[in-house]
Amino acid sequence: MQKFTPDPKRWAALALLCAAQFIVILDTSIIGVALPAIQADLGFSASGLSWIFNAYVIAFGGLLLLGGRLSDLFGARRVFTTGFVILTAASLLAGLATSQEILLAGRALQGIGAALIAPSALTIVMRLFGHNGAELGKAFGFWGAAAAAGGSAGVFLGGVITEWMAWQWTFLINVPLGLIVLAAIPAVLRKSERARGKVDWFGAITVTGALVSLVYAIVTIETAGLGSPLILSLLGISLALFVIFLIAQRVRREPLLPLGIFKAPNLAAGNLVMALLGAAWIPLWFFLNLYLQQILGLSALASGLALLPMTVLIMIVMVGFQGHHVATVASRLAHKLAA
Repeated sequence: MQKFTPDPKRWAALALLCAAQFIVILDTSIIGVALPAIQADLGFSASGLSWIFNAYVIAFGGLLLLGGRLSDLFGARRVFTTGFVILTAASLLAGLATSQEILLAGRALQGIGAALIAPSALTIVMRLFGHNGAELGKAFGFWGAAAAAGGSAGVFLGGVITEWMAWQWTFLINVPLGLIVLAAIPAVLRKSERARGKVDWFGAITVTGALVSLVYAIVTIETAGLGSPLILSLLGISLALFVIFLIAQRVRREPLLPLGIFKAPNLAAGNLVMALLGAAWIPLWFFLNLYLQQILGLSALASGLALLPMTVLIMIVMVGFQGHHVATVASRLAHKLAA
């Protein structure tokens, strides 16, 4: 039996992957503080402003499963690199936007890039550290800390950039960061193995369409009314697409989302908790930034500083608790698999 040899560059690779996680989370948090400035410059309505977040989140969430499948079929490193090319180019487009349409297109493309980066990066982490439960726990601790650091840096940098530079730089800052990551990939990440199979494009389209219909219905409820034909039609379309997606996943030989994984203990509950957390976190981030600046009258910098304690506390919890907890669970799992 051939002895497994850990990748000697795995910790350098983890640093690069953590930098990627930092940038993806930074993209979400840094925009919030700049929302009032963007609204004043490009003339967004109150409901239209929410699409700066929605365009990113829909593309990211709707294509996340597809990103994971592409990572399996074409290799995690290749998909990771492609994701960063898209994210960097999209950030440049959004930063140079002179209209609402161009900005939203840039945000949607950023979401597509992130949907390729996140699952491929996680795949690489598992490949590099899956052989050792203790190392895997440490790796996930750093991974979580990078996400929290991205949130903390985002609210601070968003305030500094909006106050002393211009809101465009909340997007353009990704360009040099993305180029640094792309330049480092060949040096620290080795090529990934590719699996055989097909891409479930139908599943990707239906689940993304369901999310778009649902979010559009929620955003327009205030103006159209809950019982309006438009809202009822959008909700019906969203429900129908979700049902079609689930049926397709059940009957396809190579589904985008194998439904059998939900039979694993606590997986369904864990996914529900994460969905509720995301549903609460994004609106909280959106409305808090508007409240601090438009209601309380804080400057962009003061708004960013006001949100900093919350994100720093999250980072402390992630670093102090998650690494130890994941290490313990991963170690137990490794022992069970070995037995």
